Amino acid sequence: MASTAEGATGGDAHVSLTETREIGELLRLPAEEQVARGYGHTLREILQQPAVWPDAAARVVRRADDLTKCLAGVEAIALTGSGSSQFASQCIAGPLQRRLGIPVTAVAAGTILTDPDICLPPSDASLLVSVARSGNSPESRAAVDWLLKARPGVRHLFVTCNKDGALATSYAGVQGAWSVVLPDETNDESLVMTSSFTSLVLAGLGLGVLDALDAYETRARALSQVANDVLRRRSDDLAAVARSGYDSALYLGSGGRLGAAREAALKMLEMNSGKVSTMAESFLGLRHGPMSAVHGDTLVVAFLSSEPVARAYELDLLHELRRKGIGGRLVVVGAGIPPELEIESGDVVVETGTDPTLGDEDLSLVDVLVSQLLAFFRCLDSGFRPDSPSDDGIITRVVTSFEIHDR
Repeated sequence: MASTAEGATGGDAHVSLTETREIGELLRLPAEEQVARGYGHTLREILQQPAVWPDAAARVVRRADDLTKCLAGVEAIALTGSGSSQFASQCIAGPLQRRLGIPVTAVAAGTILTDPDICLPPSDASLLVSVARSGNSPESRAAVDWLLKARPGVRHLFVTCNKDGALATSYAGVQGAWSVVLPDETNDESLVMTSSFTSLVLAGLGLGVLDALDAYETRARALSQVANDVLRRRSDDLAAVARSGYDSALYLGSGGRLGAAREAALKMLEMNSGKVSTMAESFLGLRHGPMSAVHGDTLVVAFLSSEPVARAYELDLLHELRRKGIGGRLVVVGAGIPPELEIESGDVVVETGTDPTLGDEDLSLVDVLVSQLLAFFRCLDSGFRPDSPSDDGIITRVVTSFEIHDR
């Protein structure tokens, strides 16, 4: 396992990681024992993210010519997926719309099956981007199959982590269909999506910067450095928060980082077999009813925007929670976190630096990494197995097949 950790974080970072109290203790066991104890795959896949992000970006760069053809003349884009893949789409959609100057939406693949007329762009001069780890989810393929028959003029792009999955292999000869297959390492073995999620987001963001690929790869390397720093310097503090005793967790984000909040909430829910109640909400949306579910011991995880106006609203909300005496420990993730933020003993601030090349869309990957660590350590503390937290089989790595009804 030592070589895997070193490959994931680089030589010096490897030394620092193994010397951290929490991750280091887990890494010191042989790889086979880590897997036997039910955390080996998940831990490896969380830690490898700084290394796989530049590789994932490179895959997009290598496909740049085809992707440019794929986008040519497109008037609207719909990003789709299921579960975590849908939340990845939500992280991508807003930044992509801003970059490309055309409508971009994120829709659940299941909604395409039940209500296609209200969720898809009306024009056939559109592109459906299917985002998937395995590419084998029943509704993802069914949505593509239906659309190929009902609206053959719509183009398709498959962004997936599995070169052998249905999305990567079943449409290779279809005109108007392209694919980007990410490195094999991103096809997580764990039940929960970790490195697959963040790599899919990074790849999707690349669609908006095909005219600035050098800067895109530079951002991927910068993100790797930020993530390495979080793993080295904040993993012990995050483990302590994860074990601090709470029955519910609230995740807050604005814009595309609300997608990160939704993924964060799902990670805590999945890895703890539903024993921790979770909620994801926008900072401004919390006041409109959901605040009633925030209690004195609720873990509050806030992803602070770098955009000044958005951040002003976000800080107002955090001050309001303190003033009302609701919410327990606070974890804040962001760039240039202001000193006036009310930080109490036991809270954790994850500073992502002030690199001007990194925007909120990039930092959503770090938001999710922090949340993966929180969910992972809470899972271990609760006696579950991160690799397969649902021993009763209620949830599985790939959703079990179900009947697809003809439209």
